[in-house]
Amino acid sequence: MKNSIGITAVFVVGIFLGKMKFLPASLLENDYTLYALYFLLFFIGVVLGSNKKALSIIKKLNWRIIIVPAGTIIGTFIGILIVSLFINKLELKELMAVGAGFGYYSLSSVFISKLHGSFLGTIALVSNLLREIITLLFTPLFVKIFGNLSSIMSGGATSMDSTLPVIVKYSGKDYGVIAIFNGLVLTILVPLLVNFILKVL
Repeated sequence: MKNSIGITAVFVVGIFLGKMKFLPASLLENDYTLYALYFLLFFIGVVLGSNKKALSIIKKLNWRIIIVPAGTIIGTFIGILIVSLFINKLELKELMAVGAGFGYYSLSSVFISKLHGSFLGTIALVSNLLREIITLLFTPLFVKIFGNLSSIMSGGATSMDSTLPVIVKYSGKDYGVIAIFNGLVLTILVPLLVNFILKVL
């Protein structure tokens, strides 16, 4: 939760500085988001590659564990289809790209901003940030009503890090392994799916 508040605060400060024109014009004229994206993807790769625990877990798990991230993806896109019935200002593929962030607001927002503009990138940031916050706040309720796997699917890509503690607390330690695997798979898929949705569809 602390990280989510920090990200939101930095984002709001950025909007304020941009609106009040406190920053040098040269900084605003150059597109630095691409470089930020490169660095972000690089460090994500480093973290995933160095996470020996997560990689060893994948090797040991039964192939049926893939049902969890697959269910998360399917559930996310079903939710998007329902939401699209009430939102007319965005195309279905734009909504799908936002949903394909799977809670990974930092990566998806930068990636979408670069591919499709800052407006949709902002929506991606807020939407995926809300997904994380909702998971942190309502996991006890989700587990009680929908079962232990619901907390993992709600967390999406964040189930391997920021929402993992609350998932383990309410779903049980045995589900921690599944949560890490789910988050790892979805984290890898975020840039691939977002790019496919916005560039190919």
